[in-house]
Amino acid sequence: MKKNKKIKLYIDGPNFEQIRNIKNVDGYTFNPSLFKKLGAKDYISFAKSILSEIKEKPVSIEVFADDENECLKQALIISELGKNVYVKIPITYTNGSTTLKLIEKLVKKNINLNITAIFTLNQIKEILNPLKLTNNILSVFSGRIYDIGLDAKKIFKDISTYVHSNSKCQTLWASSRMPYDYISAEESHADIITMSPEMIMKLKKFGKTSEEYSRETVKTFFSDAKSSGYKI
Repeated sequence: MKKNKKIKLYIDGPNFEQIRNIKNVDGYTFNPSLFKKLGAKDYISFAKSILSEIKEKPVSIEVFADDENECLKQALIISELGKNVYVKIPITYTNGSTTLKLIEKLVKKNINLNITAIFTLNQIKEILNPLKLTNNILSVFSGRIYDIGLDAKKIFKDISTYVHSNSKCQTLWASSRMPYDYISAEESHADIITMSPEMIMKLKKFGKTSEEYSRETVKTFFSDAKSSGYKI
């Protein structure tokens, strides 16, 4: 099993200003929902614009089709956009069937992959065999696992233990909900965590004392009340 080393920090769905200004990251992740939020009109043109800003660090860009042939076509087009591109492939189609055959075809073509929307260890076991000799990424949606009332940290740790014992793949803590997820991901032996730009900025608060942050919080309340001209 891998010894846990310093976790890599990816930024999830940054806009162009954030790409240019937030430099202390190791990679980037996007999906169709984030492209929509960022105002993309043409998927590939927008992806090219992003990649013109990011020359070397890994960038994950997702397919959005819902059948094997179309996903394969999209994956090949996306992979050709740059050597630093990882093609995101959902673990399942919308009908619940596995994308295993698609993954097998893409591995044979030596495409960089980020298998996404993983929720369970069983899903990992189902698709890991063709990936085990690669350095591809397995993205576990920890925040969404928490959303349904399950212990995401335990599930992620079980997944990481299995993946690191049976493959060369990297595990990624995705769908982060709060800055503390960075610590949870480290403790769960994640190789990577992806976080929103806003959450990454909050990591700067790590190291403050509770008393110090308490005073800052009260000062904020006082300042807001004063600037609003409230009276009782």
